[in-house]
Amino acid sequence: MINSIKPEAPVADRVLYTYFRSSAAYRVRIALDLKRLDYRAVPVHLIRDGGQQHQPEYRAVNPFGLVPSYREDGRTIRQSLAIIEYLDECHPEPPLLPVTPFARAEVRQLALSIACEIHPLNNPRVMKYLERELHVDEATRLGWMRHWMKVGLQALEAMLAEMGSSGRFCHGDQPTLADCCLVPQLFNARRFEVDLSEFPRLLAIDAACNALLAFRNAHPSKQPDAAT
Repeated sequence: MINSIKPEAPVADRVLYTYFRSSAAYRVRIALDLKRLDYRAVPVHLIRDGGQQHQPEYRAVNPFGLVPSYREDGRTIRQSLAIIEYLDECHPEPPLLPVTPFARAEVRQLALSIACEIHPLNNPRVMKYLERELHVDEATRLGWMRHWMKVGLQALEAMLAEMGSSGRFCHGDQPTLADCCLVPQLFNARRFEVDLSEFPRLLAIDAACNALLAFRNAHPSKQPDAAT
């Protein structure tokens, strides 16, 4: 089992089913670390054994067979943004959403643009379907992935310019739900060698986030299951 190192509540109270390279699980790890919440992480390897997410034991936790899943006091939440907002409501400091309704909507639109528009098109199960069912070759699959990532990141860069929210992060001078989503997506883009040079705003925000210990602690390379 993997464990966070920051004490706040008994570790048995919180369990995160995670995979070190999952963008969605990465989002939740950032939020947990920003909140300084202790948790027990249970790795679910998305490749080994034909994909451990497909095994009956994990399907009983999450019928979609996806990570992350978050369990607290015997209750389970299965979508990364729902998990983060739950954590933010239960543990409001530091806040991951602004105070005013419009500002909260701005942050949510950035987070949802990543989670709903960019990420699903380069999800591993989509890539596997392209490979195994449609027999798309590797070069074409990588081209698909890079194309849709870039289209989405171009839109994000434009949205940030139009919003004009001053500060070092997506919205102001402290990390929000949007930053929890952005950093993992940029990690994923780098992993697949997407050219990020045309996104100066996104890169500046990414650098500001990764200067914080919480983001560094949540990085895939820092997860114990990265070595397995």
